[in-house]
Amino acid sequence: MKKFFSLLLALSLALALTACGGSTDTGDTAADDTTAETAAEPVDLYVFAAASMQESLDQVIEAYKAVAPGVTVVATYDSSGTLKTQIQEGADCDVFISAAPKQMNQLDAEGGEENTEGLDLVDSATRLDLLENKVTLAVPEGNPKGIESFDQLAELLAAGDVFLAMGNSDVPVGQYTQKIFTYYGLDEASLASAGVLTYGSNVKEVTTQVSEGTVDCGVIYATDAFSAGLTVVDEATAEMCGQVIYPAAVMKNSANPDAAKAFLDFLSTDEAMACFEAVGFSPMA
Repeated sequence: MKKFFSLLLALSLALALTACGGSTDTGDTAADDTTAETAAEPVDLYVFAAASMQESLDQVIEAYKAVAPGVTVVATYDSSGTLKTQIQEGADCDVFISAAPKQMNQLDAEGGEENTEGLDLVDSATRLDLLENKVTLAVPEGNPKGIESFDQLAELLAAGDVFLAMGNSDVPVGQYTQKIFTYYGLDEASLASAGVLTYGSNVKEVTTQVSEGTVDCGVIYATDAFSAGLTVVDEATAEMCGQVIYPAAVMKNSANPDAAKAFLDFLSTDEAMACFEAVGFSPMA
């Protein structure tokens, strides 16, 4: 019996030593992991994006948390013209996504004749055409004016029989609308004087006017019409206003260029594109 208890004691001691050794190894591994996490400094990444991207890009940013948990993406949404001005004036911006090439070109040394101020704020090597959108004619619930097409809109505008919301001249959606006016031979100044136009400082403001029924119709992007649940009665062709291309790039003054490039790369992944396509964007990258 004494031998049995001695054997049991020896076995218990051996198990205790083994367990202790295992515990020490786990502690070392945990310490290594903690050290690695401490070494990876958290990053705040500032992304300036066209207002029309808000719903879809918010979803992409949420998905990116699982890919890069140490990166906090801080998004600012506004008209591309306003964002371009803020970047030019020194705002912290790591990645810029514009609703038209013009605003990106104005900041890019390789932007051609649209870079009238000789700015060199874009890392041109990172620049890509990310998405395509569509310019649409949207109406309030019930379509009280019975508007069916851009052709009809042109006639109603000329006759002074419609109230249209559009973007300002420094806003891409407003610039696309101006091209549509030119296509139909309409003079914007005359229309404004006739009181048939009202303006928004970005596409969200135009969309809100249509949603609230304060106008008969508005020229907005397909993605904004979708997100707001508005009825689209017509879609502008490339002949009418050109392609609606969204370029994206890392800024030269980025405080975290590697993290910015990684996020920009993520925007072209299938996971990110699924978020964009869900609201009506088409991939280009």
